Amino acid sequence: MIVEMVNFLVLMVCVLVGVAFVTLLERKILGYIQIRKGPNKVGYMGILQPFSDAVKLFTKEQMMPTMSNFLVYYLCPVFSLFISLLVWCVMPYETGLMSFNLSILFFLCCLSVGVYSTMVAGWSSNCKYSLLGSLRAVAQTISYEVSLALILLSFVMLVGGFSLELFNKYQNYFWFVLIGFPLSMVWFSSCLAETNRTPFDFAEGESELVSGFNTEYGGGGFALIFMAEYSSILFMSVLFVIFFLGGSPFSAVFYLKGVMVAFMFVWVRGTLPRLRYDKLMYLAWKSYLPLSINYLIFFVSLKMFCFCLF
Repeated sequence: MIVEMVNFLVLMVCVLVGVAFVTLLERKILGYIQIRKGPNKVGYMGILQPFSDAVKLFTKEQMMPTMSNFLVYYLCPVFSLFISLLVWCVMPYETGLMSFNLSILFFLCCLSVGVYSTMVAGWSSNCKYSLLGSLRAVAQTISYEVSLALILLSFVMLVGGFSLELFNKYQNYFWFVLIGFPLSMVWFSSCLAETNRTPFDFAEGESELVSGFNTEYGGGGFALIFMAEYSSILFMSVLFVIFFLGGSPFSAVFYLKGVMVAFMFVWVRGTLPRLRYDKLMYLAWKSYLPLSINYLIFFVSLKMFCFCLF
């Protein structure tokens, strides 16, 4: 038990350091997309900039709105970060971590619970803009979770289990992205919606909602929400690699693929404008849902055909 806890703490530290450098990667890439340098003053080529930002945010004065529900308002960012770190338990490491047979179900549960932190953060601030941002985020997340669950169910049918380790075994010689390329693109764009990234960042629609559900948060609270978002981006990137590109978490190529997917998250932000809200819902229910259901039926039929054949 103690060994598992130590391994989990080491993983959390590594994830948080990874989150710090993903923020630096994003700022650098966006800088070069916009023909500017990005952070390059703190440390060698700006490599210490994330730590400088963290010190600045956590040492700022905590402002508490007098009309807010204080305890809930204070705990929501902590809960949000906790959920986004807890979901890393499902990673198929064989070093005493909690890698279990129902890891996909656990991932879906964490994904669903994450909605509550966003919703309650917007409500507890007692601010109209925050409440509107949280309602948008909840509607958006619930809409895209349906497609995510159906896509996962398709691959669960294909590999015959809920463990992520099965994906490594099945993709030693053949990547799933080759037989489900449209599905991989739907998964990627649903991940963008799930993590509130451009072009689906309605929860933080600055032009309409000041700053969305985190309008009233500043300093440490904002930093925790920020870290939770980037931890989710990193996790979704690694999960994309496990589901579609194969590879063991013990190989360097696996992490190189993960960085490439994280780069795509940033690339989309630097390229695409924000969609209209009704277009987002249309995309979720009229395009992605039928495609996911069709692939699910196809994979079930394929599995039954192979079962009957052999």
